[in-house]
Amino acid sequence: MDLTSIDDLEFFEQISRSHSLTEAARNWGKSVSAVSKRLAALESRLGVPLVRRSTRRLTLTEEGQRYAAGALSILQQKTDLEDTLSMQHGELKGRISVHSSLGIGRKHIAPLLGEFVRQHPLMQIDLELSPLPLNISGTSFDIAIRVGALSDSRLKAKLLARNRRIVCAAPSYVDSAPPLRTIRDLEGHNCIVLRENNADYSLWRFGEKGHEYVDVKGSMISDDGDVVTAWCVQGLGLIMRSTWHVDPLIQRGVLQQVLPDVQTPSADIYALYPATARTPRRITAAIEHLRQGLAARLGS
Repeated sequence: MDLTSIDDLEFFEQISRSHSLTEAARNWGKSVSAVSKRLAALESRLGVPLVRRSTRRLTLTEEGQRYAAGALSILQQKTDLEDTLSMQHGELKGRISVHSSLGIGRKHIAPLLGEFVRQHPLMQIDLELSPLPLNISGTSFDIAIRVGALSDSRLKAKLLARNRRIVCAAPSYVDSAPPLRTIRDLEGHNCIVLRENNADYSLWRFGEKGHEYVDVKGSMISDDGDVVTAWCVQGLGLIMRSTWHVDPLIQRGVLQQVLPDVQTPSADIYALYPATARTPRRITAAIEHLRQGLAARLGS
């Protein structure tokens, strides 16, 4: 590939996603000097520096950040337009940026997106995992995976899977602890608390709308869902976790649901995406893949 034949926007969008000119050169199969020369020509044409060069890392200037963001937007619009005009609706191509919480992102979303790219090799996925939910309105993210209540009306929402949060314990804990007949009995139990969104989720909610609650207490708190679940498996206390997370453990007999007759509010899994007039085909295809994949994985 001749670097001079690549459109400036496409060239710099690739540069902006590279950690160094060496990485960019390796991606194109060209020498670093050839990439540097092409970049210098682009900066000369625009009359502004776009990157700060160093031996180890490439950093965008303020002008470079603006040019990269604009390039990505224009290139994606081009892809969407060609997708719209294609009568054959050919192979999916383009880039999808996805944000998801850590737990479900690692366990299910990441492998499902890997399958999606395997099926559509012209697609590029950028997945960001975070312990905190993110309002993607006004950001560069195309899809956000959300577990629980929705609030932003500026986004479209697609239900991916039904889910609830339930109270669980290891059989060894249930056998040795006081009986659990009502939610008020939780006040006399050791409840392992998951810290989320910089707050201790010690209010365990019950009922269809979550209007009933118990302020639980316990000797162990963590901000990691896997750690909290592992403590529960050790018989150290009760947890309240999503069915997508604990159902496999319940099926194996490692955990068991307590208070099974008490209703808990839903915490369904959704894909959120911008409420544009027309959703690009690559976005709808990825969301549908996630919906079908979660149905197969979670049995919903």
